[in-house]
Amino acid sequence: MNMRIASIFAICLGATPLWAEGHATGDAEAGEKVFRKCKSCHMIQDDEGNDIQKGGRTGPNLYGIYNRVAGSVEDYRYGDSIVEAGEAGLAWNEEDFTGYVADPKKFLASYLDTNRAKSKMSYRLKDEEDAKNVWTYLVSVGPEVTEADMEKAEATE
Repeated sequence: MNMRIASIFAICLGATPLWAEGHATGDAEAGEKVFRKCKSCHMIQDDEGNDIQKGGRTGPNLYGIYNRVAGSVEDYRYGDSIVEAGEAGLAWNEEDFTGYVADPKKFLASYLDTNRAKSKMSYRLKDEEDAKNVWTYLVSVGPEVTEADMEKAEATE
């Protein structure tokens, strides 16, 4: 392999993690700080039961939220509207997450095209940058997102 081809190959390999991070545009470190507001209701606990962030259990566990169908965490009692949104195809991505946390009821009403939508989540994270940072933090502490995960997410958008 000549030096030029080797250099291009190395650049492409080095760029892969940047491409893989394309599903989150915020600052994970800043998001961890903002997540302190979320801990009163939400925790982050991995599949083995290890606490990444101890928190309340009023809201669902946010581990592995990237591309997870809304309203689908087993053994959590969701409101009807969020379950309906999941059944209608809502799988969490940055855009929908930031829209939802800004105003959960308004987001669900728009997504479901009904004024009767309700949300059990009363807190609003209106600052879009904070919401993107929290999203990035959640994705960063979740399971590794593979290229296949990203392709699946793109196919559902």
